[in-house]
Amino acid sequence: MAFEPPRRLVRALGETAPDGDEWLAALPEAARRAVALRGLTVERVQVPGGRGSLVVLAHTADGTPAVLKLAPPRARPESERAALAHWDGRGAVRLLEERADEGVLLLERLHPDVSVRSLPEARALLEAAGTLRRLWVEPPAGHPFETVTGRTGRQAAAMRAGAGAVPAVAPLVDAALAVREELLAAQPEERLLHGTFRQSKVLAGDRVPWLAVGPDPVVGEPAFDLARLVRDRVEDLIAQPSGASTVRRRIKRLAESLEVDRERLRGWTLFRAVESGVRAARVGRPRDAELLLEFAGWL
Repeated sequence: MAFEPPRRLVRALGETAPDGDEWLAALPEAARRAVALRGLTVERVQVPGGRGSLVVLAHTADGTPAVLKLAPPRARPESERAALAHWDGRGAVRLLEERADEGVLLLERLHPDVSVRSLPEARALLEAAGTLRRLWVEPPAGHPFETVTGRTGRQAAAMRAGAGAVPAVAPLVDAALAVREELLAAQPEERLLHGTFRQSKVLAGDRVPWLAVGPDPVVGEPAFDLARLVRDRVEDLIAQPSGASTVRRRIKRLAESLEVDRERLRGWTLFRAVESGVRAARVGRPRDAELLLEFAGWL
């Protein structure tokens, strides 16, 4: 079988990964080796798939439905493996093998075309938040995961550079950087977080209704993880005349239901929206940048 990477993956790696071409060139052979090593029967490559990995739908030798995932080093697949092993299927997709094969994960098969985004908005937020709550556990001793302080420190440096290139966003960047400093000065109890959680990261399963996939794990306070969920369906929010008030209600509802501080959630939502908006502008996605920065202005 030809393991041709979906165009969405090729485009995303071209935007953000200087080594993307090299990894993509080696990907078909790496996929063939991974399939042969595990004795898998391949159905198809998942399309459109994700922006950071190749996802192959397959069956194991005993007929178990599975997903083979191949990701470049920049996607931190070994960190994902460690988080999934720690969660052990509680709230997240389950690993089907313990072997450490660099950049390759064999996972429980969910229903890849059915995410909570398919539900009405209110129920989607409820189901997504319930899934996220199960993931917030104590990290293992001596854990290998990046911290919120470290990750946002790297992002802050890129934001400063981006603000210099686009002076119009400088006030929002200044506000986001200031709120980050305030939030990091007094951090609540730390938990293992999904890191890139949103509605599309919650897929329908068989052993439980909904499970999270695709973590980029990080250790820090839960409000950081929840912040990305606040802006889900941002296109719809921006299109609403009452979008700003809808966002404020969403922050209140999510903060109360998951018992996080509302102001800390608002602050991390601001930081993460500005960071994403500046990054979108930097890689040539002006429409995404416009939506995200308008959303951030409401906060």
